[in-house]
Amino acid sequence: MSLLTLSGVHTHIGSYHILHGVDLEVKRGELTLLLGRNGAGKTTTLRTIMGLWQASSGTITFDGKPIQAWLTPEIAKAGNHGGIAYVPENMGIFADLTVSENMLLAAKQASRASQMDTARLEWIFGIFPAVKKFWNAPAGKLSGGQKQMLAVARAIVEPRELLIVDEPSKGLAPAIINNMIDAFLQLKATGTTILLVEQNIHFAKRLGDSVAVMDNGRVIHASTMQVLAEDAALQQKLLGLAL
Repeated sequence: MSLLTLSGVHTHIGSYHILHGVDLEVKRGELTLLLGRNGAGKTTTLRTIMGLWQASSGTITFDGKPIQAWLTPEIAKAGNHGGIAYVPENMGIFADLTVSENMLLAAKQASRASQMDTARLEWIFGIFPAVKKFWNAPAGKLSGGQKQMLAVARAIVEPRELLIVDEPSKGLAPAIINNMIDAFLQLKATGTTILLVEQNIHFAKRLGDSVAVMDNGRVIHASTMQVLAEDAALQQKLLGLAL
């Protein structure tokens, strides 16, 4: 059932020891949430999975293969069903390029916009109407919420086996958050496996199948989202809040 597994993963950044033996399981076809206070190691975990920071020790397995020593471009192409797409917290949008040019950069099978999969684009436009509306506009002119939509749309311009997103709801208005929730629900329905770092508890509760909570560079709790959502004492203990 597991598509991605981290076992005893340690990560050092310079002289700083950030991850202290992370164990994490992302089940195939599920949406797994990575929760925790600021500085717990969530973003470092995502960046380590993608090879942007090298694991000092431990094993990262994707689709049955250890990938902890692979380069980031190799990790992005891992597996046999579309690879891994990563949306960082800063979204990674190219402001001087148009929305269509940003999308084209992620479309491996196309060298110009007219060659992109029309049916898939129409599906994406249905999820994120702003991508269609501003198709020929510079991406730097978009609002924060529209840039976040573009970042996710670009990541799914081709089918992906695993989608990793760092705080997709950060800074978004409630109406746009609901739109983003609907988008991830549609992605789940297609069988895409998703790993999200998220701080918005409403967002997490609506979407999550499984949850892992991090603190001080370790996973300190793993369960179904339902177990955590129904246990107020556990929420207070792990996160200092109630869902």
